[in-house]
Amino acid sequence: MTTRSTMSTPVLRLEGVRKAFGPVVALRSGTIVVEPGSIHALVGENGAGKSTLVKVVAGVHRRDGGTFELGGVPADFRTTAEAKAAGVAVIYQEPTLFGDLPVMENLFLGSEPLDRLRRIDRRAMRAHAHELFGRLGVDIDPDRPAAGLSIADQQLVEIAKAISLDAGLLIMDEPTAALSGVEVERLFAVARGLRDEGRGVVFISHRFDEVFGLCDTITVMRDGAHVSTDPVAATSVDEVVTRMVGREVTDLFPKVPSTPGDVVLEVRGLERAGTFHGVSFDVRAGEIVGLAGLVGAGRSEIARAVFGVDRYDAGTVRVLGRPLRPGDPAAAVDAGMALVPEDRRLQGLVPQSTVAQNMTAVVRRRISRLGLLSTARENARAAEWTGRLEVRTAALDMLAATMSGGNQQKVVLAKWLATGPRLLIVDEPTRGIDVATKAEVHRLLSGLAAEGLAVLMISSELPEVLGMADRVLVVREGRITAELDRADATPERVMRAATVGAAS
Repeated sequence: MTTRSTMSTPVLRLEGVRKAFGPVVALRSGTIVVEPGSIHALVGENGAGKSTLVKVVAGVHRRDGGTFELGGVPADFRTTAEAKAAGVAVIYQEPTLFGDLPVMENLFLGSEPLDRLRRIDRRAMRAHAHELFGRLGVDIDPDRPAAGLSIADQQLVEIAKAISLDAGLLIMDEPTAALSGVEVERLFAVARGLRDEGRGVVFISHRFDEVFGLCDTITVMRDGAHVSTDPVAATSVDEVVTRMVGREVTDLFPKVPSTPGDVVLEVRGLERAGTFHGVSFDVRAGEIVGLAGLVGAGRSEIARAVFGVDRYDAGTVRVLGRPLRPGDPAAAVDAGMALVPEDRRLQGLVPQSTVAQNMTAVVRRRISRLGLLSTARENARAAEWTGRLEVRTAALDMLAATMSGGNQQKVVLAKWLATGPRLLIVDEPTRGIDVATKAEVHRLLSGLAAEGLAVLMISSELPEVLGMADRVLVVREGRITAELDRADATPERVMRAATVGAAS
């Protein structure tokens, strides 16, 4: 690994940065020093303060105290526009595109190229968009509305937008959470290119294989404060995890043995033109069935069709023997089905509503009397699930938008578990959350299955699928190409079925 000079002026220097939101202290002592020509990892549990630190640099929040320098110059951005003008670009974990606008307008919003008459030059905009996508090795139509893009493509657009700013400091906050292996490698090539040009890159991720494969330096945060900074080559995953959580994390996949019971979900011959074909499978009470496959294989589309969010052309879905109408999620909920969606912020939460309101959103009728909602009953139900899932929140009237990703995921889980489902579908249940919270979610799912809940789990993380599932269904190009029992599911067999189409 190349040794970087410590004598040069840091691209970014934060020391002892503090930030509070009312009584909640998000940053007690945030510290990170990013050298030019380096990729610097920033890691910590959800709620450790990483995102708040990034938002101070990006101009979203102003710090309450501490030192903030950019290129050796004191900085105190009041807006994101000021940060961008100073050479800061940020790729957030959750895409922030405007769905009604074409992709290219999202790319250059606020910095559109102009022709000689000072009009927006759409031809130049389109050409530059193609150039940026070419640099990433992807083919995305610049004229396509952003709303029609998959999560992975939305993230690639966000990455292209950040690269277009030609920034001296690029911050990547969980940029790979929705990307496939090939897309991740393309992104890493871009990051290494920026490093070789002398720019600074901050890389926030819970995927340690990526951190240790890409980064030069690693800073650990815990409870809003700096814990350590080391060369990546001088530390290990175990050491980093222990520093992150203040304890050793064991049993990341705490699978509780269970005996499957009766069939809860029965899917037969599910078809939707151009999306999935001939999909048939069962999920029994007390078992976790994993849907594995590459990004874009059709796993989420199958789950959404089963739940009734999307319609299908042919086939049947039955819950406890009862057939469900296509495209009717209310009927699915009434039958005992629950869906924790892939995109928790856009599909699972109402970010500007409170924790209590989100947790009770699906059971409002049950806790209302004569059409009137009782705040006391709402708070009591929310407090029950906050305790059961160990949700970290300052108050039940706290806005969901202000919570860490891991706690937001727990709120979405609580919302659906409050319905008392017989079948729980979880799509990417631990995407973008830290290793300790992942273990908590895994423990919860395993415990629910042991109590008799049927669980259908979609995950792009193969170790998660292999560690949690009793059976693995592999999806390739909209078809189930393999069904593997826990004992037979190996990384090689799953990947072969996902890429070639048949598990040997």
